[in-house]
Amino acid sequence: MSDLVPILDLMERRQPAETGAIICGGILAESLKPGTGFDGHGMRIIRCARFEVTGATDYQPPVWTLIEFEAPASSSDVLASELADSLLSPGWYANWNSGTEATVVSPGKIFRYPRGDQAGREEAQAHGRSVGVPESQLDWAD
Repeated sequence: MSDLVPILDLMERRQPAETGAIICGGILAESLKPGTGFDGHGMRIIRCARFEVTGATDYQPPVWTLIEFEAPASSSDVLASELADSLLSPGWYANWNSGTEATVVSPGKIFRYPRGDQAGREEAQAHGRSVGVPESQLDWAD
């Protein structure tokens, strides 16, 4: 079982509308480079919560801050691009879902695949492993 179960439980409760008009996801504050900020893009914070993570790696702090958000699906591309430039290395990512698509963003890399598509998910997970994301943290909902 993942150390992130409370975080995943929060995010699974808030699934995007089937129309795909919004994206729902989360960003860990600790994953962002110092000085990073996001202006608008129609983002709305749904919840901000802190969790102790017992399986954190040496480069990760033991307490994380999850910023759960919604945004117009039209913001997905620009948000993904900004995050790809703003996430710390190694081993951090952010993710969100629309009604039809899963998006996983790592430093310098963006993965999009139809929700439930195992091949797309496995490609994003393989990349995560290659950049130091622990296996227990590769269990996002899509």
